[in-house]
Amino acid sequence: MRSLTTTCARKRSVIAGMVFGGLIIVFGAWNPRSIAAQDPLAQSKMSSQDDDDQSPDQSEIRVGEGEGLGCEHHPCNDVVLGRKAFHDRKLKELGGNGRSCADCHMPAGGVYQLSPAQAQARFETLMERRAHDPNADDPLFRAIDADDFRVNGEAASDYSNLTKLGLIRITLPLPPNVKLIDPATNQPSSETFVDVWRAVPSLLNVGITGPDGGNPVSTQGPGPTGGYQWDGRFLTLQEQAFRAMVAHAQIKSAPSVKLLDRIAAFEKTIFSSDSVHELAEAMEAGTSPLPDPDPELTLLEQQGKAVFNRACAQCHGNNGSHPTQSTPIEQVFATTTPNAIPRYHRIRDTCPRPVGFGFAPCSEQMMKNVRTYEITAANGTKTRMVTSDPGRGLLTGNAADFGAFDVPQLRGIARTAPYFHNNSAATLEEMLDHYDAFFRFVAATVPTAPMLTTDGVHIDRPPKPEERAALLAYLRRLE
Repeated sequence: MRSLTTTCARKRSVIAGMVFGGLIIVFGAWNPRSIAAQDPLAQSKMSSQDDDDQSPDQSEIRVGEGEGLGCEHHPCNDVVLGRKAFHDRKLKELGGNGRSCADCHMPAGGVYQLSPAQAQARFETLMERRAHDPNADDPLFRAIDADDFRVNGEAASDYSNLTKLGLIRITLPLPPNVKLIDPATNQPSSETFVDVWRAVPSLLNVGITGPDGGNPVSTQGPGPTGGYQWDGRFLTLQEQAFRAMVAHAQIKSAPSVKLLDRIAAFEKTIFSSDSVHELAEAMEAGTSPLPDPDPELTLLEQQGKAVFNRACAQCHGNNGSHPTQSTPIEQVFATTTPNAIPRYHRIRDTCPRPVGFGFAPCSEQMMKNVRTYEITAANGTKTRMVTSDPGRGLLTGNAADFGAFDVPQLRGIARTAPYFHNNSAATLEEMLDHYDAFFRFVAATVPTAPMLTTDGVHIDRPPKPEERAALLAYLRRLE
């Protein structure tokens, strides 16, 4: 296991650029002045931001001298300022729509995500307020995340995906070889981008996830060894924060790199438990062996851990080799198809789902997000796929990647319901129901898949019905 220090050094040596309003923001070589030099407006704002950084109300902030923020080994002032920026709806006057990071990554319960129940409650509260004040506002409800935005623009008002499913709009360009099918003509359309709807991922333990530099490696698309967001398309927390500001806060001016660094510094203090915090410190220090962050377990929970390590750890790692739980184990067999576990996975949680294996049917609202795609292979062969979300397929253009997503870490999972990239499993029980169906599907369609076996021969990984109680007990203690 590499140390976080080594990984950070590697990340900073790789240039990942992006264009914003005619100026290039470079991630990796952090130099706020290089941004300002490219645009007079950016230069003016950069100057005012640097002045703000020295103002007494920010530089003097103290929160228990960092106590409780997990910043004992970081510049605590940056963490404190990062937390302030995370909750700031003005974002230093960047010209946004009034949203802060915390509007979608809600801090309630310490998990920093958005559930359908939270979105529905906020919407009901907003409607109650508007009954007395027509100008009442909640920045969570911006037209960009309304279902009817592409039709009604800023007048859009249907927030069904947000309130019923807890999903936000993610707009991604179509790969050159992928076309959307017009439902009216059944022919390829001229659209160059697509909207998919995804859950707001929890920020728990992001300090030990992201690109890990190890195997298995994805040979196409960004994030060959993992990344941030459901599809692993961002390589740093700074890049993720910036992209979110552009897409969801709709900022008009580029933020300073210092601001993005501070937000990332704060996010790296969000842990599900003290033991995971200690694990992060051990990883950063290059400690070997790494500590097991599990608490003291009952006999039933110990039995559940054994089931987890057999049935789940081939994708979610384990305490021995991949304690972040976001890295698949590189088990290689000459007898399986393919011969090794891949980096990104298709667990059939998109819609529609295979029939006849026990998958829960997709709701009417989820089915509204389904589109038909036509993928042209290098040899000219065309394949049509119907799905609510192509996942990594939108990054690689490969039909085999349609529906594939990154592996999330699981610590704190008892507090992060609902589950999957589309919030389609409301409870841990429903999540296990889905995996039961998934194992049945794989065993029937690809019986030599490496995820099914511990020895390359026998299908012995799927959990048995009599093991469910123990596995649930362990998952609920997975802090």
